[in-house]
Amino acid sequence: MTVPVSPVVATYRLQMRSDGMTFDDALALLPYLDDLGVSHLYLSPVLTAVTGSTHGYDVTDPTAVSAELGGPEGFSRLSAAARARGMGLVVDIVPNHVGVEQPEQNPWWWDVLTHGRASRFAHFFDIDWDLDPDGRIVLPVLGSDSDVDDLAVDGDVLRLGDRTWPIRPGTGAGTAAEVYARQAYRLTGWQSGSCGYRRFFSITSLAAVRQEDLDVFDASHAEIARWFRNGLVDGLRVDHIDGLTDPAGYLVRLRELAGDDAWIVAEKILAADEPLDPSLPIAGTTGYDVLREIGGLFVDPDGAAALTELARETHSDARELKIKAATETLASELARLCRAITRAAGDDDPALPAAVAQLLSHAGVYRTDYPVLAATLPEAINQTLSTAPELASALQLVVTAIEQPEPAARLQQLCGATTAKAIEDTLFYRDARLVSLNEVGGTPERFGMSTAEFHQRAVARARDWPATLVTLSTHDTKRGEDVRARITVLSQRAEHWAQRVGRWNTVCVPPDEGTGLFLWQNIIGVWPTAGDVDDAVRARLHSYAEKAIREAELHTDWEQPDREFEDAVHDWIDALIDGPIAAEITTFVGQLDEAARCDAVAQKLLALTVPGIPDIYQGTELFDDSLVDPDNRRPVDFALRQRELDTLNHPKIRVVAAALRSRRERPATYLSGDYTPVAADGPAADHVIAFQRGTDVLVVVPRWTLKLNESDCAETTLALPAGDWTDRLTGRTWSGTVAANTLFAELPGVLLEKADG
Repeated sequence: MTVPVSPVVATYRLQMRSDGMTFDDALALLPYLDDLGVSHLYLSPVLTAVTGSTHGYDVTDPTAVSAELGGPEGFSRLSAAARARGMGLVVDIVPNHVGVEQPEQNPWWWDVLTHGRASRFAHFFDIDWDLDPDGRIVLPVLGSDSDVDDLAVDGDVLRLGDRTWPIRPGTGAGTAAEVYARQAYRLTGWQSGSCGYRRFFSITSLAAVRQEDLDVFDASHAEIARWFRNGLVDGLRVDHIDGLTDPAGYLVRLRELAGDDAWIVAEKILAADEPLDPSLPIAGTTGYDVLREIGGLFVDPDGAAALTELARETHSDARELKIKAATETLASELARLCRAITRAAGDDDPALPAAVAQLLSHAGVYRTDYPVLAATLPEAINQTLSTAPELASALQLVVTAIEQPEPAARLQQLCGATTAKAIEDTLFYRDARLVSLNEVGGTPERFGMSTAEFHQRAVARARDWPATLVTLSTHDTKRGEDVRARITVLSQRAEHWAQRVGRWNTVCVPPDEGTGLFLWQNIIGVWPTAGDVDDAVRARLHSYAEKAIREAELHTDWEQPDREFEDAVHDWIDALIDGPIAAEITTFVGQLDEAARCDAVAQKLLALTVPGIPDIYQGTELFDDSLVDPDNRRPVDFALRQRELDTLNHPKIRVVAAALRSRRERPATYLSGDYTPVAADGPAADHVIAFQRGTDVLVVVPRWTLKLNESDCAETTLALPAGDWTDRLTGRTWSGTVAANTLFAELPGVLLEKADG
């Protein structure tokens, strides 16, 4: 008999992949996840993607569930098995783009390349038909332009090595050059800076889809509509809505498709002071805003001065990086926008690209066209005029043109791409003050968060967005939650950390001090407490370092790797692992580890109890040392997690299971209950975070425990609301006024439930 599915109370994110997490693999985990206390499985994209995809965001056929994952039958089995337990499914969808790396795998794209403008799918993609003089689609997919000389006719395709492109029917006679000249596409070198279609940021293998066209929306959402029609899913996570032409309009259509009861959250990365537009028909964001808030609580502001001084040479100007991203990395998109502005304004100005880039550099959000942000673009225009008055004429063209739909939409899309490339993908790999702050949606210049601000934001979220997603780790986070927790402890030992790094750099000299300081923190974040850096950890550090220094684009990059510098970085990593300072690193990590684990458990308890719907990213119910993708998509040892759940000896899974079960038993408290700050009293009051949910749950956690004086903790108290309160974690019961050291005697946090609640 099927048990009624509960509302979304807590989710568990699974990274679906054909080599280890198929629908049947997920089905086998249901008993464990049910026992853990999860209400819904939250699946990464499940539509057909590029063969062998390990993430699913490169969808090639939006009309079909991935056969590699188990197909529609496997998906239905998983849904039915979950429902039999009273659990449900939430699925990640990717409306902004599709994968075109292997064009033959994408039926829509292949048809467009075959028939050009005559294809019935031509309007599905945002193609720049004017870029090529002959109206062909420009594809920057070759090593160099001259590679076209090596094309060969192979039946009904043109072949270059293991890559193929279609031949339009009736055009296959003659030499390869003659056949190629008749096709609807023009192949160019990938470094040409010219691309004939809108992409996902600057990723040529991901072509944007025109969801603003109702035909396109209907075709790309037919399978998703079937899920809701057949009761297979309960909600959706929507990837990257800011890349769409009309995000708000898209979400309205999606809501109509999914129904009023579906839980929908959208990946909308908010600046620190940016509100989520209340008109959007969604439950909230995918949680980066709350991640920033919770992580910020554990940053010790006393460390700001020393860490800032230590990292003074690693500061980069965000505006300059945005200008560079717009004019270089996204030059093709900028050129297309400028052509649209020129057409709409009826005039041209050679300074137009510079004016657009300057304007975007002053926009502090991903896009400015949400109603709640009405003042943002005018303010950015004023700042641009103030800093670059010589661009006034060109800027006037922009202002005139964006009254029309095409240039307005392209400006907003370029704004988001510019911000992502400049800040998340570059600045966050350069700024080395405290790299745990360099997270998606993060604001590294804000050194932590006060208790008062945290409480105020939580109260507002409980009022305005009580069902938004809350997360600490995702497939996109630069470092896993526990790695960030250990790095954040450095803010409590800032001066000592500066001394250690100074000494280590004299013994094992990094190729560049700024690069070294950035990598040092990540190394500290994953260094084993026993000091046993095995081959797997070594390989992961090398892989991370290569990605980090290429993203930073200071000494090397993805397009033109500097092998000499990269080899020097790799040699440095090996030297510090194998050399005399390894023992010192182990000792130093040992000094941080207890506090880091306390913070990791405390922040997990917060994430599970503050307003919003908590998500547990796969494996993070135990301590996890993951770095950026693909490191965070490594296989998870679920057998170990089942054993730990059975014994509840591990502090983190003990907290996770207790909080999830509390949520399942008291859904009204967590889903709609008020959030009320509770103040501690005494010399260590700043070290205590406490709040009440509804009338029957009280959460208390410590912070900055490395510098928490034991006697101060004993003299700091919390006055509990009237009644008897039992800790869900330990079973102990208290009433009246309780000392902080008593509350935290066993675990770094308590989850108190009122006895008569």
